[in-house]
Amino acid sequence: MTRTRGSAADIRVFEADLDLPEHGQAIVDLLDQYARDPMGGGTPLAERTRADLVGELRRRDTAHVILALVDGKPAGLTNCFEGFSTFACKPLLNIHDVVVAAPFRGCGISTLMFEQAEALARRLGCCKMTLEVLEGNVRAQEAYRARGFSGYELDPTMGRAMFWEKKLPDASAE
Repeated sequence: MTRTRGSAADIRVFEADLDLPEHGQAIVDLLDQYARDPMGGGTPLAERTRADLVGELRRRDTAHVILALVDGKPAGLTNCFEGFSTFACKPLLNIHDVVVAAPFRGCGISTLMFEQAEALARRLGCCKMTLEVLEGNVRAQEAYRARGFSGYELDPTMGRAMFWEKKLPDASAE
């Protein structure tokens, strides 16, 4: 679905076609911009990631990529992955990356991408949408709260859920 917001700029938000080279390049470039930002770790994407990302996304039918273009220029990216809620016995949509390129921040791009992600989640029959956010990324937290997201808890006496990770060694390097 394409969304256009009328103003001086033509803003289009849609699900990317991973078979189109221009969409693939936009995905890699926008994700690299995010990776270089302090909120994305502050380092560029590895060359292997730049080379293989779109092909790896294409192999996963549970991956959904939302792109935003402003006047035809890549402006925003949201990578989403389907998961499954065992308690609800329904799919969920995890928003894994949200990127708005610096020149386009404050133009409503993230709002349009979240609307597109929610429409996708509803179309897939999802019971909820999830995302992770850094504690120090207060601006993103405010934006997510404004869109109805909140910290996850089953029982307030047990506290909110925490997002943890365990990195595994790269099997291809062994």
